[in-house]
Amino acid sequence: MPKKPHPALVQPAALAALDWLATLVAVVDGHGAVRFANAALEDAVGLSRRSLDGVALHDWMHDSQAFVDALKRVQEQGFAAVRYDATLKRLHDDPLPVHVVLAPGGREGEFIAEFLPLEQQARQEREERLIDQAQANKELIRNLAHEIKNPLGGIRGAAQLLQMELESRDLTEYTQVIIHEADRLQALVDRLLAPHRRPHVVGDVNIHEVCERVRSLILAEFPKGLRVVRDYDTSIPEFRGDKEQLIQAVLNIAHNAAQALAERIAAGDAEIVFRSRVARQLTFGKQRYRLALELHVMDNGPGVPDAIKDRIFYPLVSGRDGGSGLGLTLAQTFVQQHHGLIECDSVPGRTDFKILIPLP
Repeated sequence: MPKKPHPALVQPAALAALDWLATLVAVVDGHGAVRFANAALEDAVGLSRRSLDGVALHDWMHDSQAFVDALKRVQEQGFAAVRYDATLKRLHDDPLPVHVVLAPGGREGEFIAEFLPLEQQARQEREERLIDQAQANKELIRNLAHEIKNPLGGIRGAAQLLQMELESRDLTEYTQVIIHEADRLQALVDRLLAPHRRPHVVGDVNIHEVCERVRSLILAEFPKGLRVVRDYDTSIPEFRGDKEQLIQAVLNIAHNAAQALAERIAAGDAEIVFRSRVARQLTFGKQRYRLALELHVMDNGPGVPDAIKDRIFYPLVSGRDGGSGLGLTLAQTFVQQHHGLIECDSVPGRTDFKILIPLP
């Protein structure tokens, strides 16, 4: 007669689906004993689900009584969910600060305990703000550009007609200024609208070909005093995307870095690093991805000014005199069209722009 599986290890498909979540999840009984632990919780604690099976989950928390009390409140008082902050013990790592969410499970006598690492929760909130901000930027740019473009054409046309009627050379210089400035504003509007007009041309993209193209362009413009370092993971697979858009996105970031490195270029020790890696089981843009490209563009410049750190992806925000403030906005737009995300971590001496794009 075949051996009967342990009942706690025979899980319905609904519980197996919890393995796809980035957050740490356990299903416990009314006493807090573990009936199921998802893969993320296994990794965090450092024990397999077989080892966790039947273990009192509160034994793995620094304040065990707080978990017991929360579970009791869910059972006896009918709370939909109880939330509180706690610290989760780990076998091989330092304790993990988490936000605990306890709620009734799908079956009688079962309860779901979800542990959101506080750092991860802050990251998710930051990503959501970036996505909302990018969408607001897109609408603002599109509406503002159209509002500017229509009267701009009228101003330029009126200046041309006026110039034809003027006989004084001194006066025509003024109309030429109007026409020149109208053309400059038209070019700015065209740049604002460019990512929304250009069709998304999809093909196979090798990210290292993108980096090499950008590297050659940067070194052509800054041939002395700047070193561009390659740190590639050549195992990264090709993915479907718009190669020209990605070249432009990476070029905008790298070009900003090179301009910020002016003093170090003069000193001869400026450096930009292209680093590619594969990230696994990553959540960004409110979705979970098995594999993602992680491309870093790093420099040893002075860092992003504190005054604009939270606004660097806003349109027309620049940390450099004479800058258009469109480079990072366009880079963000192009990356988001690939369902990706750009993050920035900057301190004096090191700035790191990280591009995340899902891989097949």
